[in-house]
Amino acid sequence: MDEQDQRMSERSETHLIDAAELARATRLLQAGQIKQAEAACRALLLKTPRAAPAVHLLGLIRKDAGDAREGERLLRESIALQPDEPEFKSNLAHLLRRTGRPEQAETLYRQVLQSRPQHRQTRIGLIRTLSDLGRQSAAEIECRALLSSNERDSQAWSLLAMTLREQNRLPEAEQAYQRAIEITPEQPLAHHNLGSVLVRMDRAEEALAALERAEARGLRGFELAFNRGMALLQLYRIDEAERAFVQAVEANPLHGEAQVNLARLRFMRGDPNFSRDMARAAAAHPHDANLQTLFALILRRVGDLPRAEALLRRLMTGVGPKPEVRAALSEILLEGGRLEEAETEAIEAVAALPDNANAVDTLVTILLARGRPDDALPFVHRQRQQRPLSQGWIAHEATALRMLDAAAYRELYDFDRFIRVYDLEAPAGWSSMEEFNAHLLGALAARHAFATHPLDQSLRNGTQTTRNLLKDADPTIQAVLKLFEAPIHDYQRRVGAEASHPLCARNRSPASIAAAWSVQLHREGFHVNHVHPEGWLSSAYYVSVPAEVRDQDLMSGWIKFGESRYPAPGVGPEAVIQPRAGRLVLFPSYMWHGTNPIHGSEARTTIAFDAIPKKK
Repeated sequence: MDEQDQRMSERSETHLIDAAELARATRLLQAGQIKQAEAACRALLLKTPRAAPAVHLLGLIRKDAGDAREGERLLRESIALQPDEPEFKSNLAHLLRRTGRPEQAETLYRQVLQSRPQHRQTRIGLIRTLSDLGRQSAAEIECRALLSSNERDSQAWSLLAMTLREQNRLPEAEQAYQRAIEITPEQPLAHHNLGSVLVRMDRAEEALAALERAEARGLRGFELAFNRGMALLQLYRIDEAERAFVQAVEANPLHGEAQVNLARLRFMRGDPNFSRDMARAAAAHPHDANLQTLFALILRRVGDLPRAEALLRRLMTGVGPKPEVRAALSEILLEGGRLEEAETEAIEAVAALPDNANAVDTLVTILLARGRPDDALPFVHRQRQQRPLSQGWIAHEATALRMLDAAAYRELYDFDRFIRVYDLEAPAGWSSMEEFNAHLLGALAARHAFATHPLDQSLRNGTQTTRNLLKDADPTIQAVLKLFEAPIHDYQRRVGAEASHPLCARNRSPASIAAAWSVQLHREGFHVNHVHPEGWLSSAYYVSVPAEVRDQDLMSGWIKFGESRYPAPGVGPEAVIQPRAGRLVLFPSYMWHGTNPIHGSEARTTIAFDAIPKKK
């Protein structure tokens, strides 16, 4: 029998298949009755062993039974038997995607769409694959192609919303989810995903309502619990937030972000055993590099460096010197001042992960701390090219230039030009700034609901609000945010728009506040030196200050500029400003700043914000 006769014979077996029995086996699979479906399918194949639909169905059955290798073999066999069937290739592509081979899946999906551009499930699979690959713009194009053939495709709107969300185009994502819900109001996942977007937009009340609609429609599980926790935290419903995070961690103990959020919340509440769930999961999964690394970094943030180091070294013994683990170890060694050892680990990490910004940041910090700005600058310049708006890399460049005594340093850290102080006047309706700040302090006091500072911020010995104040409905809070608009405008007018300067070059459209929060320093409270990586113009507004700030020699609670996060040769503070109630200080987000500790029992309360020019 020649090849053509063989193909005809194989196809004839497909035509001979018992359609009713094939449909029954398919229904059994869809009902989750795997063993019965396999028995029915194998009975079919005894009669027609070369029937492509039955071979394909058996492949799907074996896949659902957990035997991905045999499932893949059978799916490929069915394609060889009937290569013009798009469903076969599409299902194989689904399997390839789920088993971690997205590039191969994309190739197959595109092959199908070349001949069958309207094959909906194939395009949906391609969208998910492109999203897995981080190619959200390409995924968006495919979503819009899907919608072009049916504007009332609710799933297509949800997929489009997903791609927009991953591009951080949150208002557009919200609109797309709303469109999906409008078309199919009872789908719980769209309500949930809308809630997750609203959480990221700091619209906690609306987010919680959307998540409750999803739950009322039957949705359960990790994602719902996690996003409820985030929304409740923004609303300062702390007990409920903790319960939600506990529920999320119980559902998925290996989810690092959930574990970190639960530990962070408990730490801020003053719970001495704040990391117990993370410790339990880490002990149960000693070779889970992501969880172990996160746990070590949590320990580092509370100063338990010996335990953090021991944990990572045990991990490296078990799983080998993974670059992500070495990067975390370099951070811990840096924190402990063991710079030579830290550099060794950081160099190895960056060699393996040259585009990992956190690993490179640690290496640059170490090199500067060791007095080697020439070695640090090539890394800084590369990162500045890749991330031109990231304020941290401008700060590192400034530190290196200062150590080299380069004139360009003063162009970046021109304190007289770029730090501006505004002593504000009371807004309309208030008799004085004293009266206004007293009401503002009362509003903020209700939002300082925790016992201590967040784990992952510059604050030490104090508290910080958890919700973006822009979304806070309190009229006094909104009044003070409105009061900041004129100083921001004045600052922009004064600094100019030089194209060659990283601050001034962006000064080509009105800036608005992107995020605002409040901080209270308690006894021995201060900020470690830091920058605001996502900002452009940053601030400190003093709502109330303790009497000790008046001491010109002690300078308790004064804000200082120019000193880097970790000590570097010759890089101390160069400018300080005295706090005063009603005073607003504006400065570039890339400028290193911190505060001297306060020592008494009287708190210092501030509002900080980042402002960013609107995109043209």
